Order: sequence, then C-alpha cells, then structure tokens
Amino acid sequence: MSDENQYADTLREDIRLLSEANGTSMEEAFYARVTDTITGSGEIDALEYFHHRGTQQSGIRVDGWGGDPRNSKQLTLLVIDHADDPDAPTLTGTELNSQFKRPLRFLKAALDEDWRNRLEETAPGFELADMIAARWSSVKKIRLLLLTDRKLSSRVDGREMTEFMERPVSYSVWDVTRLERIESSAMGREDIVVNLDQHGGAIPVLPAHMPDSPYEAYLAALPGPVLASIYDRWEARLLEQNVRVFLQARGNVNKGIRKTIEEDPSMFFAYNNGITATAEAVEIEERDGIPMMTRLTNFQIVNGGQTSASIHAALRSGKDLSKIFVQMKLSIVDAEKAEKIVPDISRYANSQNRIAAADFFSNHPFHVRMEEISRRLYAPAKEGNFTQSRWFYERARGQFADRRSSLTPAQRRKFDLEHPRAQLFTKTDLAKAEMTWRGRPELVSLGAQKNFAHFAHTIGKEWDKRDETFSEEWFRNAISKMIVFRKTERIVSDATGAWYTGGLRANTVCYAIAKLVYDVAEQGQSLDLYLIWNRQSLPEPLIDVLDQYGEVMHAHLLSPPTGGSNPTEWAKKKACVDAAMKTELEFRSDLSGVLIGTAERHQRTAEGRRDQRVVSGIQAQAAVAEIGSAEWLCLRNWVRSSGMRLTPSEDGILEAATRLRLRPLTEAQSAKAMAVIERARSQGYQSPDAG
Repeated sequence: MSDENQYADTLREDIRLLSEANGTSMEEAFYARVTDTITGSGEIDALEYFHHRGTQQSGIRVDGWGGDPRNSKQLTLLVIDHADDPDAPTLTGTELNSQFKRPLRFLKAALDEDWRNRLEETAPGFELADMIAARWSSVKKIRLLLLTDRKLSSRVDGREMTEFMERPVSYSVWDVTRLERIESSAMGREDIVVNLDQHGGAIPVLPAHMPDSPYEAYLAALPGPVLASIYDRWEARLLEQNVRVFLQARGNVNKGIRKTIEEDPSMFFAYNNGITATAEAVEIEERDGIPMMTRLTNFQIVNGGQTSASIHAALRSGKDLSKIFVQMKLSIVDAEKAEKIVPDISRYANSQNRIAAADFFSNHPFHVRMEEISRRLYAPAKEGNFTQSRWFYERARGQFADRRSSLTPAQRRKFDLEHPRAQLFTKTDLAKAEMTWRGRPELVSLGAQKNFAHFAHTIGKEWDKRDETFSEEWFRNAISKMIVFRKTERIVSDATGAWYTGGLRANTVCYAIAKLVYDVAEQGQSLDLYLIWNRQSLPEPLIDVLDQYGEVMHAHLLSPPTGGSNPTEWAKKKACVDAAMKTELEFRSDLSGVLIGTAERHQRTAEGRRDQRVVSGIQAQAAVAEIGSAEWLCLRNWVRSSGMRLTPSEDGILEAATRLRLRPLTEAQSAKAMAVIERARSQGYQSPDAG
C-alpha cells in the first residue's frame, strides 16, 4: 500500500473516531481533524466552522470562513467535499467548478438583505451572512478553499483567478494528496519558492561569507515594490519563523514606517533598520560581472515583519514605492538545520527588546519534557477495561504516524492498544485546554494558532521562572483538563435539538469550562483533577453541571450587546468573559464528590515540583556520565582559552567532572555542570565529536 493510500485510510479512521467521540457530523469531524494542518501551513491564520446549506435548487453551501476583513482586507470561505469512500473517483475540473460555485452563491445571497432577513437569527448562516454584509466594504480580495478527502485529478493543474463584484477571487484545493504531503513533511509546510523574475527582477547581492564558511550570507538593497510583491504572494507564511510575530500572532503596520513611506520615501533606506532573512537555498547568477540573486527557497523574514507588512499595506493603498529600498541581511541555512538555527537567528535578531518564550517551538524543553513524560507514563485503565494506555503527546507534526509506520502489523496492534488514537494530543490541543482552565476563553476563541501563541508566551515565562512546575503531576492535570474539554465538546453536540442551536460549539465549550472553574474557585475549591485522571472519565454530576453551564454560556454568547459584535466576535472580547463570569448560577447537581480545597491542590503541586526536581537531578547525573570525563576535560581547557567566566563553585564542579571515575557528581552538581556546558555551547563551544 502506498503512503498516500495508507494516509487516506488513517484519515477516514480518524474522522469516524472524531465524529463518534464528539457527536458531530462527518464533515465537521473532517474539518476538526485537518484544520490545524491548514492553519499550521501558514495559508490562513484561522478558520471557523460555520455550516450552512441551502435548498438543492439554490446550490448554496458554505462550511466555514476565516480572517477578519477589517484587518486582512480578505474574506476566506470554505466548502467541504467529504466522500468517506476509498474507491471515490478523483475530483475533476467540472466538479471543482461546481464546488466553488456554492460558496460564491452564499456570498451573493449574504449581500441580499431580503435573503438575510428570511434566515433564523440563531442559524450559523445568519451570523456569517450578517458579518459579511457589515464588513463588505473592507473586503478587497476573496479566497475560496475546498477541503476534500478525495484526490484531485492530475488533469487539473490549477485555477486562474476570477472576479466577483470587482474583487479578485483566488482558489485553493486541499485534497488528500496535499494533506498527506504537508502532514508527512518535517516542517508541516509547502516550500516557498520565490522566483524574483516574477516579482520585479533579480537583485544584486554582496556575498558576506568567507569561502570556507559553514554557511552562506548576503547583503542586498531590496526594492520596495519587490518586497511588497513577495509579501503579497505569501503574506504570513514569510513570518512563520519570526519569533516576535509568532508570539504576537500578527504582523502589524507601524505608524512611523508608514509616515516615512508617505512623506520621505527616498530616506527609507537610511531611517529603517531593514530586514533579517533566511532561506534554505539561493540561486546566484553572474550578470555583467555582478552577482544577481534570482531564486530563493523557503524564504523567511525573521526580523522586520512590521517593515514588510507596512510596505505591503502601502502597495495595497496605492502608494508609490519606487523610491523605497530596504536593506536585507540574508543567511542561507539548509533544511536539516533550519528548525534549530532559524529560531536562534530570529531570537538574536530581535534581542534589542527582550522576548519571553522566544524559542517556544517544538524543540523547547517544555515540549521535550511533556513528550518524555507521555512516552513513559501509563494512564489508569478505564472502568471495565484491564489494559492501561498512554496519552501520546505529538511534539512535532507527524510523530504518531511515523511511530506506527515503522512497526510490523503485530507491533502496530500492540502500539494501538497502548496508544489509542483518541488519546493523541498536539501542542494546540494542550494550549486550548490549559488557556480555558486559566480563564481565558476569549483567547481560545481566537483560533488554535493565535491561542497557542499566547500559551507559548505564558508557559515560556513560567518555565524560565520555575521549570520544575512542569512535572508528572502537571502532566496528569493537563490530561484531566483535556478529558473535561473533550467530554464537554460531546455534551454540547449531544444537546442539539435541546438547547444547542448549532454553531459556536468551540466557544460554548471553552466558556462553559472557564465559567465552572471560576465559580468553583470563588468557593475556595478546585475540581479534583486527580480523580478525573484516575477515572479517565467524568462523574455523572460533573457531566450534568457542564451541560447546565453549556446551555447558559451558549445563550450568553448568542446575546451580544445591542449594536455590538456578532456572537463569534463577541466571544473574542474580554468584556464577554467579564459578563459571563458575573452570571449567577447554582449547581443543579451535587459536586461535593469532585471538589477539593485549594490548600490540597497547592500541596499536590508542591509535591509534583519536588518529584520533578528529583527526576531532573537524576537525568542530569545520567547526562554528565554520558558526556564522560574526557569531554569535561576538553570543556575545561576550552573555558580557560576562551576566557568564559565561571564562578569558583562552577570551576570546582567542572574540575570534579573530569574525575568521574573516582567520584560521581551529586544531583545538584550535575545540574550545575549541565548548565555550564549549555552556556559554553551558546558561546561557541563544540563537542569533540562535532568536529
């Protein structure tokens, strides 16, 4: 079986599992399964599921939308084609045209006031149509996405842009082939290939590396129209490795930069700091004796996101960019080293202003620790089951599939018993549950990627302050929170026809949980996460109260202030959270059996920290021993020759590390020794094995 067919089978299995677990339609489960892949690819910041299907005669259908036209000037609409059939025929050009007509018909109808007035105000279609009508003047570009579990016909090689009401319309297809390619790639991205001849022409460059240098570097003066054209094509994808944009979840237009563009463009090169960029490959041609850059692969702007966004905004508003040049420092980093080196370049390039959690990508020690715990910690067997299992933390995209694919059929069956797919969770899953528990449902409502940026900022600062907080106890609590989150998703879906009117499920879930956690805390108590971990499920009284809170919060979200935002936008506001927390509720079921006092919770956290310190100390001892006395001696000699400063205590520990055979270091000494070697590596020390 080919990798693509195996992926398609796994995808269908995942979708059925999600549909059954959450009580949703297969289409919504398909959306839930792959939305992180699409948003994570950088094509769009956020997608929201909004299903509306008109009569068969009308041909109207839309399944989701993304982006706020007031900020991006772009409206994205999604339509889903879900066959759930391994023998489904490929998607032809004719079918493609038919699929894309459906969201365009919805768009046309949404701009018709009479059509909108005929819709029920509680229907998801009304909210989306109302939003489009209110913000239509801001829309300058339309993008249509088709999500399908079929394969696009090889005869379809693209679709040219069209126009709708004098606005350009672009088309994008996410078929099973594209999904498999993205999810199986190391970075979870499609290559960005910048052919400069398509963006204004080749650029003269000045090499800034020595002939024997381990990497290439170039300096260039990038014409404003060229940078704007490149940014117009790829936008946020150019900023995926930009630490500051990653943490802020946006690229902002800077007023000062805009003023220079408008009032003094010829001085832009002198006034602006320029951009720092990386690429995995570059093509240089000699033209009339001058080195000219013609092509870049996986171009990333790691510092200068505001500069790029501001110049692009000026292009869109019709400003003259002919006098603008931007200085660019370009480093070429090959694909194997990109994941480690590019974030470092970004961090140092942005170091003029300290950024908390700057390197909070998949190689951050928080993620490494969560992964390590998830691989060794068994969860208690569920009631009626004798088999213990693990929760599998996917630190990097595709880890779960990679582990399964390398096993024999017998090993795979054993792996699946120990690691049920329902217990797979990602960084964004963890972020949603944790930020909800911390009382920030408005951030969760922003979408997976933006919420994760806030999560990264918060956890990164806490890690730097006290990393032992993130212990096995913390991991168990995080899993319990996810059990609550996933069960609440099912509770809301099961309430369809009772109090749940459709739409806003994700918002209803996080608001219901956040409100319950808040009310319990107001009583000086906490939900007993240890109880939930031991059960791997929720007690009936808690399920009933979550249903109660879901109903109240759903009604709250459907009632934004008069003349204010629509429900989806209302859910993203702090004012919505504040109003929700003021709502008075009494538990309709007795929760005394699932609550603990705050003092007991703090005691458990403290015990978890103590346990983690012991684990970290043992791990440090093992790491010191693995490095060996010979390398510790090399490090000591390097420290002396390089002038790196050590405290007397550190120097003594380093000397002791050169004599491990006589006496091993203590846990505390080992931790300090590992801190010294990490500091030395950051200052240029290389292990002898590294050459």
